Amino acid sequence: MSASLSAFLAALLITLVLTPVAIKVAPKIGAMDIPKDNRRMHKKPLPRFGGSAMYCGIVAAFLLFVPMDSQVMGLLIGATLIFILGIVDDLKNLKARYKLLGQIVCAVVVWFYTLRINGMANLLSFGPEYIAFPDWLSLIVTVFWIVGITNAVNLVDGLDGLAGGITCIACLSSAYLANYTGRTVPVIMMLAIAGATIGFLFYNFNPAKIIMGDAGSLLLGFLLATVSLFGVSPTKSVTLFSAIVPILILFLPIFDTSYAIFRRAVNHRPIMEADKGHLHHRIMALGFGQKRTVLALYSISGIMGIAGVVWTMHMKLEALILAVIAITLIATFLGIGFEPIKTEEKPEKTETETSPSEDK
Repeated sequence: MSASLSAFLAALLITLVLTPVAIKVAPKIGAMDIPKDNRRMHKKPLPRFGGSAMYCGIVAAFLLFVPMDSQVMGLLIGATLIFILGIVDDLKNLKARYKLLGQIVCAVVVWFYTLRINGMANLLSFGPEYIAFPDWLSLIVTVFWIVGITNAVNLVDGLDGLAGGITCIACLSSAYLANYTGRTVPVIMMLAIAGATIGFLFYNFNPAKIIMGDAGSLLLGFLLATVSLFGVSPTKSVTLFSAIVPILILFLPIFDTSYAIFRRAVNHRPIMEADKGHLHHRIMALGFGQKRTVLALYSISGIMGIAGVVWTMHMKLEALILAVIAITLIATFLGIGFEPIKTEEKPEKTETETSPSEDK
């Protein structure tokens, strides 16, 4: 059995076994999510300790099947720190600025372990093919990328199974691309993360028995961002413009986060303030239930994942067509150019909805 398949199965099985343990432990340590206002989607308290099971599954798979070097070590240290940050937030509800500061520290850690964006391709017809960044610029760009993707996954975590499923789709797409380009380590890592999310989705898909909390969503976002930076060597790493592929694959959470920032800025609201204007809220306002909303967003993520794959295969027109289809679906759901549908939604008796920590 190959290392990548072994990592996938190990992470899946460990998460599958440990998630019921997390469900039992959560009430004893106060890691319960209690809905307190009408912005919350679920109607009853849920354990929010699922990130711990995924962390154990992913780290175990990494330690068993990923060849250890300085970059992998840096990733493990950063992932552990971001997981601890999420646990503290789930238990103590940290202020947004402290969470942001913690994320920046974790990103700086992996940068010091040479997991970074060191430059960009020269788009001009003259000059060198590759423009190297000075260290200060490399640090800024790398931290911006990691913190941005980490928060994108954290913010999209608003319905049962949504963040886990989108992460899984992104990981499978990225694993295929890494295999296509001959990068073994990212393949193993991405499949391990995908395995953990699938194991968790057995308990997290609607109606959820447990939610991942910030410990899970921050961890998944951080891993997606950092694993995408694994290059051919620690000296060259990846170029800024080769990041177009992970941007395509992660388009949905990136768009939702950007739209949230824009929406709050236009309405003169604090950027970090939670609201019910996210894409999944807008889809549910059209009359979709939770399951259909999540499946619709899975479909959009899948389309963009395929777009990333065909882009890498130099099928740029096909990638553009797929991207246009996905953007059209998003625009339709957002109601651009249409009167918003005002409906009084009744809670679905058989469906559980998300947590305060997940409904960003």
